[in-house]
Amino acid sequence: MRPPVSREAAPRTVIWQDLLPVTRRQRWGELTLPLPWLGLSWGLYASALWPLGAGASFMFFLCALRLNHEAIHGNLGLQRRGDIAVLHILSALMCGCNCSVAWSHMQHHRHAMGPGDIEGHCGHMSVGEVLRYGPRFPFDLIRACWAQGGKKWRRRILRDGICVATLAGLILWSGQQFLLLHLAAMGAAQCMTAFFAVWITHQGTGNSDLAARSQRGMLAKAAYLMLFHREHHLFPKVPVSRLPELAARLDTQVPGYAASRLPVVPWLDPWSR
Repeated sequence: MRPPVSREAAPRTVIWQDLLPVTRRQRWGELTLPLPWLGLSWGLYASALWPLGAGASFMFFLCALRLNHEAIHGNLGLQRRGDIAVLHILSALMCGCNCSVAWSHMQHHRHAMGPGDIEGHCGHMSVGEVLRYGPRFPFDLIRACWAQGGKKWRRRILRDGICVATLAGLILWSGQQFLLLHLAAMGAAQCMTAFFAVWITHQGTGNSDLAARSQRGMLAKAAYLMLFHREHHLFPKVPVSRLPELAARLDTQVPGYAASRLPVVPWLDPWSR
């Protein structure tokens, strides 16, 4: 049996509401964030340097995860139907069901590594276990959302499926190498989502009072700020782009916060040395 989880509470002494507003420029910056990496990967896949396209695909998937995450939490400044449209478009490009991810992610916030956390249970695994489990993870999220999410989420899952099937069908029909390689890369990325999107930010926190791990320094910047995960769990309505500011406030204004932080990769975190 898993040990009981004590969820970390958001400090009430920290001012964070001023970090919420999203300007039109910031919104478009978020909406277009994955596109340069997508274009670069396709360009590389269409050239003699096609093996290098895998790195660009990884970065596209990372940026698409960030955009998907912001749409899930309504942090783009769009109406809800706009957020759902973003999820459907990204589902096609990422070859996955992002609406099931959205439903499961909200359960993840609600249950915080407990028995009802379908997404976060990966954090209780060893690295070998989560890598073996990875290919099954997206299907488990779909099954859970279909069974528990109700008619609204079932309709969204079906629309995601239509988007993925349509784009995948067009890619296979075209026979273009760069698109076929994109399809293969997204399939591989979906199999690694449990590891990269869940395990690395939650492993080792199941027995602690911490909401998640949190990284500082160059690695955090290279990961497009997605590794400020403890801060996100405490204040999920703060856009990812503003999480470094939130982290600085928490580090300096909340006694013991900085000292208790668990980095994702300690030797790449300048504050943990």
